[in-house]
Amino acid sequence: MGNKASPAELKTRKREDYRFFLDYRTRWNDNDMYDHMNNSVYNFLFDSIINAYLIENCGLHPPTAPQFGMCVHTHTDYFSSIAYPAVAELALRVNKLGKSSVTYETALFEKGKEEVKAVGEFIQVYVDRETNRPLKDGMASTLREKLQELVVDNDAIRGKAKL
Repeated sequence: MGNKASPAELKTRKREDYRFFLDYRTRWNDNDMYDHMNNSVYNFLFDSIINAYLIENCGLHPPTAPQFGMCVHTHTDYFSSIAYPAVAELALRVNKLGKSSVTYETALFEKGKEEVKAVGEFIQVYVDRETNRPLKDGMASTLREKLQELVVDNDAIRGKAKL
């Protein structure tokens, strides 16, 4: 698993590399004893932007959906810190869309600053609510269509030609 891009490439991510955005006002208790946002908060925020997209754009209703995305992998590369009272700008894209899985790339920027603070990877496998097993027919077509809107061509971003 893991990001196909190297940490050096991820560190150059810009807002225009992403398709969906969500602002988050940091809270006093997001900071840890080192006076910056604790690393556990990044995962919370990355999970939040994914679920915000699924609820707002894909019609997901978590308590009753017949299928849901079970998180099977997360990873975060940290480049610089953010701290209360900053406003974080969360960004989301899809790097890979499989039959029943989706690989998201998430990023955290600080409002008013260019450089990316952290880039994460979050993989979900869509499972049947009753069995918690992957769906043999894959995720719902309406969900797939909405996730397709977030797909980014990684080679185009890296300036590589497709063969």
